[in-house]
Amino acid sequence: MSSTSTEIKITGFTKLLMTEGGLSDTDIRSLQKQAGQNQNPLITELVTNKLVNPKSLAAKASVEFGLPVFDLNAIDWRGLPTGLVSESLIRKYRVLPLFTRGKAVFVAMSDPTNHLAIEEIKFQSLKRPEIILVEDDKLGKAIETALDVADNVITDLLDEDLENLNVSQVDEAADEVQASTADEAPVVRFVNKVLLDAIKKGASDIHIEPYEKLFRVRFRQDGILYTVSNPPVNIATRIISRIKVMSRLDIAERRVPQDGRLKMVISKNRAIDFRISTCPTLFGEKVVLRILDPTVAQMGIEKLGFEPEQMNLFLTAINKPYGLILVTGPTGSGKTVTLYTALNILNSIDRNISTVEDPVEITVEGINQVNVNNKAGLTFASALKAFLRQDPDVIMVGEVRDLETADTAVKAAQTGHLVLSTLHTNDAPQTLNRLMQMGVAPFNIVSAVNLIMAQRLARRLCTHCKAPASYPENVLTSIGFRADELHDLVIYKAVGCENCTHGYKGRVGIYQVMTLSEKMCSLILEGGNALQLSQLAKEQGINDLRTSGLNKVRAGVTSLEEIDRITKE
Repeated sequence: MSSTSTEIKITGFTKLLMTEGGLSDTDIRSLQKQAGQNQNPLITELVTNKLVNPKSLAAKASVEFGLPVFDLNAIDWRGLPTGLVSESLIRKYRVLPLFTRGKAVFVAMSDPTNHLAIEEIKFQSLKRPEIILVEDDKLGKAIETALDVADNVITDLLDEDLENLNVSQVDEAADEVQASTADEAPVVRFVNKVLLDAIKKGASDIHIEPYEKLFRVRFRQDGILYTVSNPPVNIATRIISRIKVMSRLDIAERRVPQDGRLKMVISKNRAIDFRISTCPTLFGEKVVLRILDPTVAQMGIEKLGFEPEQMNLFLTAINKPYGLILVTGPTGSGKTVTLYTALNILNSIDRNISTVEDPVEITVEGINQVNVNNKAGLTFASALKAFLRQDPDVIMVGEVRDLETADTAVKAAQTGHLVLSTLHTNDAPQTLNRLMQMGVAPFNIVSAVNLIMAQRLARRLCTHCKAPASYPENVLTSIGFRADELHDLVIYKAVGCENCTHGYKGRVGIYQVMTLSEKMCSLILEGGNALQLSQLAKEQGINDLRTSGLNKVRAGVTSLEEIDRITKE
């Protein structure tokens, strides 16, 4: 059978899926297209939609292809081979190496006809793949568990191991680490355990705070601070000194703020950087550690939370050869991750990409990254001017803070470079007004700006425990829901279970994505204010943050209370 780009070949396994699910050719082609959009194998799409029974399918495939069926409940998680194939291959092809024997590697698969996966396993492992059939739903859970066990040695670290955890300074100079009572074993173990727990819980920041009669440790999880420990007040100085020693800060200086970094090696393939900031308070130094996990910028644009139209506008803008893209929002709203997601898409051998940040939070191979150093005269503006003499294609400026930086960025965008940056404003229309207030000429704004995007991060409802919620109709309509949709509208609320934090797990982006239409350009040239620009954006159908947030509520991704919290004016 001939096939086009939108068609598939009906193979023996696909026929088996059709028979098991009672599907026609048209059904299977439609599901294949849907599976491609969701980046799932066809079998996973059918199992997810409950069109086939995974257990029955595995049994029939076993007879059809003469392969054994393996019960994944019998896996010894600690005995799985590690390092044979990459995590990306495991996730992409939905395969799991179970064990090796001689020159063979036995691989769990739910689709035994995936020859591309078999070839890539053979190439990466340098072993002969032997297929073992498994049920698709159990395979998905097994992959997540196996990767979690392999990549997070954290879960198995015993107290005695905490002393010897590989934590080092980012500066690898051979300076002699200062001797200090902070090197006492109990303090070392406690600090290492705090760092490990923060990573395990997915925290973004660790706050270590001394008070007169209280010493507490808090984690910021999904944007909210939670107390996790209250160590004795009398060891506060020793714990803080230990962290300062680890990050090569001056432990004798307690009167002025200090900044440093340290690296924790978790496994052979994963290391986490921490950015440390100390600040003298009334009862000692407060220490905040920002956790910089490079994997967050590699999760793919599909997982950020864009609506389809918003994603298309964003991808169109970053694929233009020149112009200015501005991402706006408060601190902690995910701007850096959004920009680095774009840079990862653009990062290719034929592009010269340079970034200047204060400081660099995510390091990426193939991108030239510069740290701002105001004492040495290396500012955003001076670095940007240096980049323009370095034959750049793409430039990322951490933040537009002043007219000089804004002016240089605009001119770079006008002269054939793609420039990405951030601003601290509440929404997209206000960004235009902010640029004009800085002193950027309106005609430069309309000729340089490709796209402005405001964003926030909302906590995702836990899929295990979220429950339908009931609200009065007048409340829903006053918030922004249409009266004609209330009959079929299902809104979920946070409940809380062992799999989440107070009913939420992870975060999703809420976006306002705005390009400059002819009317918008005319209004800017006329000197329109933020209110007029916002009104015009609304008239042109550009969703504001509140509207985008309500779409996430409709989809059951987050709760009404969470959207109200992050978009409340």
